[in-house]
Amino acid sequence: MEKNIAKMIDHTALKPDTSKKQIIKLCEEAKEYGFYSVCINPAWVEEAAHQLEDSDVKVCTVIGFPLGATTTNMKALETKDAIENGATEVDMVINIGKLKDGDLDYVENDIRNVVEAAKGKALVKVIIETCLLTNTEKVMACKLAVKAGADYVKTSTGFSTGGATVEDIQLMRKTVGPNVGVKASGGVRSRESALALIEAGATRLGASSGVSIVSGGDAKTDY
Repeated sequence: MEKNIAKMIDHTALKPDTSKKQIIKLCEEAKEYGFYSVCINPAWVEEAAHQLEDSDVKVCTVIGFPLGATTTNMKALETKDAIENGATEVDMVINIGKLKDGDLDYVENDIRNVVEAAKGKALVKVIIETCLLTNTEKVMACKLAVKAGADYVKTSTGFSTGGATVEDIQLMRKTVGPNVGVKASGGVRSRESALALIEAGATRLGASSGVSIVSGGDAKTDY
């Protein structure tokens, strides 16, 4: 686990003021440290794909981010556009309000449309935004993601009121079983916290502090 932690990290830069210079630096770090992917906003996918074309680092982007409240059709179109620009993984945000309303068919269909848009071309992770959900809602969101064919469930956008916790990762892993990925994201800033989340069942980590996680250095970041 120790030696493979870099390969579990999506090296992330999702702030609205992220510059091209920062995207290039993110990609250079991803290659240097052997991170699994870079995770960036859709407008930067083409640039990241160009920067990483001679490496094995994947290009991950976000869909319906960060609120999850865009329409299903737009999420599907955004997914197709991202893939055309070079994305090989997409992290979509569920419609949190619809889940809380109990409109489970809507939530499942929303996820399924992104899965179908990405099928055979990109892996799909479903962000459920755990900090806004009850445990019952977290379980239901995970079950809907699995039913809709998603590859991963993911804790957080990093833009709401909280991030990944060991307890949430344990609950999500228990719910989805051993064959669906679980991504811990939001507030993962140290090697210690990363290892605790992996021990709890996370198979991927989303972090803007990837360099300090693998090197044990200062967690400050430009991202």
